[in-house]
Amino acid sequence: MWESTPTGKIFSREDLRDLVRQGHELACHTFDHCHSWDTDPVEFEASILRNQRAVAQVISGTRMSCLSYPISHPRPETKRRTARHYDCARGGGQNTNAGITDLNYLKAFFIEQSRDDFETIEALIKENSDRNGWLIFATHDVTDSPTRYGCTPRLFEKVVRCSVRLGAKILPVSKALQAVIGSSQAADHELA
Repeated sequence: MWESTPTGKIFSREDLRDLVRQGHELACHTFDHCHSWDTDPVEFEASILRNQRAVAQVISGTRMSCLSYPISHPRPETKRRTARHYDCARGGGQNTNAGITDLNYLKAFFIEQSRDDFETIEALIKENSDRNGWLIFATHDVTDSPTRYGCTPRLFEKVVRCSVRLGAKILPVSKALQAVIGSSQAADHELA
């Protein structure tokens, strides 16, 4: 069963099961696609819990460890409530995460916002490499005829190739978080 959204037709239950079987990561986006600022933090958290229950019904044993804030930046109380349920959460920001980073509001770069300006994307990948940062790319649909929220497979592949060429490790968000925490703990150990 397909559902239609502003980004077009979305996944079916079997698509989700296949993705998890292939080792891909599922992240929460709230059950109701709540506006991260306009939604009362209590209702936002309730939508997180509804989403967790829905995913558990489709794919038992799957734990989502990350959240992607819908539509806007979150309220401070929404961030606090989100942190109760997830290891990290990301928003927008069109930037890299380098130096001191808020795990409850990681920055992400939406590819579609620069899909006609690859030089901007490449410059940020280079900056991320120079700063030894963590760059999270986001988009909604990847198709030959993307919505305004998506990009083409060709552009997506170009972003991945450029990232690899400049020395990036390509990881899902939860695995990248583990790598960042691991390297941070190793650096702390060296300083001690």
